[in-house]
Amino acid sequence: MKKILLSIIILFFTDFKAISHVDHYVNFNYLEYELFRNNKPIGYHKYDFNRKKDISSVNSEISFKIKKFGVEIYKYYAESEETYKNDQLIKFSAKTNQNNKKKYVNILFNKEDDDFLIDGSSYKGKASKNSIVGTWWNHQIVEAKEQISAVSGRLIPQTVTFIGKEEIKIGDKVYKTLHFNFKSSDKTLPDSKKLNTDIWYDENNFLWVKAAFDKSGYWEYRLKIYK
Repeated sequence: MKKILLSIIILFFTDFKAISHVDHYVNFNYLEYELFRNNKPIGYHKYDFNRKKDISSVNSEISFKIKKFGVEIYKYYAESEETYKNDQLIKFSAKTNQNNKKKYVNILFNKEDDDFLIDGSSYKGKASKNSIVGTWWNHQIVEAKEQISAVSGRLIPQTVTFIGKEEIKIGDKVYKTLHFNFKSSDKTLPDSKKLNTDIWYDENNFLWVKAAFDKSGYWEYRLKIYK
């Protein structure tokens, strides 16, 4: 029984990995997610996909506000751009205004050394080319042992667990999904820095459908528009 279960798991992840990642999104030009905190809408996250020959770019914008008793107590805005060539990330840049605290990250693929060069507000240095920028839409992240923060460039070693297949409903639509949990591998990190996020991908096209995590409230990203 254990051998059969192991074979199913291996087959599943082999099939998942066999799908091209950036190129797999060739059928999508725009994604938009609603952000919720404690089940109340607070903002949006949008992605625009552009392609020209062997170059693909993904522009992202996220904005949300938290209010208490009608008074704005927290404001967040970020823009980023990812550039890929033949499915390999070659450049990433992001600027974030986190409640008037500015953060940034710039990443370049160093072809000569076959790794990433990172200049970020939290980390400056190198990272393996197998590290994935934590923007969630790219389902290749389930295979990565390490994320690169899309806000500050810090390196986040991760453990990914496949929870199982689930049907989830967003609005009037039901999605058949693959549910994964992402956790920080470094147990010495303070709780404020630890990763513990659940992500759901559509089992048919691996479209990112939903994200959820607990941090000063219960947060959710829910897919609103894809085209």
